[in-house]
Amino acid sequence: MSLLVVGSVAYDGVETPHGRVDRMLGGACTYISLAASYFTNVSIVAVVGEDFDKQDADLLQQHGIGLEGLETVQGGKTFFWRGVYSDDMNDRTTLTTDLNVFADFDPKVPDSYKSHRYLMLGNIQPGLQRAVRRQMNGVKLTGGDTMNYWIVDHREELLKTIADWDFLLINDSEARMLSGEHNLKRAADKIRALGPKTLVIKRGEYGAMLFNKDGYFIVPGYLLEQVFDPTGAGDCFAGGFIGYLAERGLDLGNGHIDRKELARAVIYGSVMGSFCCEQFGVNRFRALTRAEIDARFAEFQDFTQL
Repeated sequence: MSLLVVGSVAYDGVETPHGRVDRMLGGACTYISLAASYFTNVSIVAVVGEDFDKQDADLLQQHGIGLEGLETVQGGKTFFWRGVYSDDMNDRTTLTTDLNVFADFDPKVPDSYKSHRYLMLGNIQPGLQRAVRRQMNGVKLTGGDTMNYWIVDHREELLKTIADWDFLLINDSEARMLSGEHNLKRAADKIRALGPKTLVIKRGEYGAMLFNKDGYFIVPGYLLEQVFDPTGAGDCFAGGFIGYLAERGLDLGNGHIDRKELARAVIYGSVMGSFCCEQFGVNRFRALTRAEIDARFAEFQDFTQL
């Protein structure tokens, strides 16, 4: 099954306790699509500047990612973000945010993508997310991400947008902000009543929680010996999650997905997020294999059962 991912393709400058990289491929759309490409066919809609490196486009194509929807603005510069992480890497400080061509991003879905059955909307303006959803004529499963800025400053628009989603992926602080509830179970109930019947709350190194009508499922984080760079880990989680659902051909046509399949999707999301942290940026995906992914999935199964 084919998946369309819409969001940012960017360059990042990152400093962690393990080193510093001044310019590397990043962006939510990049991380989601690379992670999902191990499970299903992926196409993207994004915008870059004339400075976008051919080697970076080649990496995406090597993963079978369709680039017909990747717009290049002549004379423009690609979205750039720079940040530094704390010693424990649980916090980061943004030093630079240059939206560049991303400031005027107006996603247009190519005709050849409009029949894709799965849609993952990265963290962009809610009105743009809704506009993309309207362009899709055969989608079976739609979900996405958001952030505190949209929750606080564009709340009404965000609520209209997620009302049509099948699932929402956000972190614990965003879940509390969106719901007005500190308790995550009560927060999940309130958020699910807004539209998305399946909610995944990402909790960084502590794993993730999935809520649907059957209750909830919790998966712990994977214990890495060293975390080099957590940038993009949450987006890789999203890619693994929806990538697995697309691979299995699962949808909410009957209003429900089997809880075991959703649990497997959460575990694959955690697996992909963990691999992302092992090297800077997208470097781990240059050599990562599906065999390694399935082996780590088996590890998760081993340490989460009695």
